[in-house]
Amino acid sequence: MSALLPDLRGFARFLTRDASAADDLVQDTLVRALAAQAQFQPDTNLKAWLFTIQRNAFYELARRRQRESRVMSARMPPPDSVAPAASHRAEVADLQRMLFMLPPLLREALVLVGAQELSHEEAAAICGVPVGTMKARVSRARSQLARAASGEG
Repeated sequence: MSALLPDLRGFARFLTRDASAADDLVQDTLVRALAAQAQFQPDTNLKAWLFTIQRNAFYELARRRQRESRVMSARMPPPDSVAPAASHRAEVADLQRMLFMLPPLLREALVLVGAQELSHEEAAAICGVPVGTMKARVSRARSQLARAASGEG
């Protein structure tokens, strides 16, 4: 297992986009793997098994954060009582929350093309996908963000 730590860290950083959160995810993955080691089939791929555990842990955490966010937003004060500077911070926080509600592939595409201002061709080359796939991912990400911003999704 220890030989796979660099691979687990790399995959975790891709999923979380945050070094500290990635380290936490790797630790959680190892704890879960050790707890479930009896379920591992000896003649199968350990790396694939660990990556599956890590991916599942990441998505479980994302679902938990979504639920927490909904609960917290229900308890937020009405918009009229928020100061203007706090309002701008809240808008940025809302955008960040909505971005992290996107599936990782769509979020990645939108960040590369939208925030990093890369062309669809450059982003497609980075991700190793056809240009049409990148365009479709960006389009779907924008549509999902628009629905979330309008309260539909």
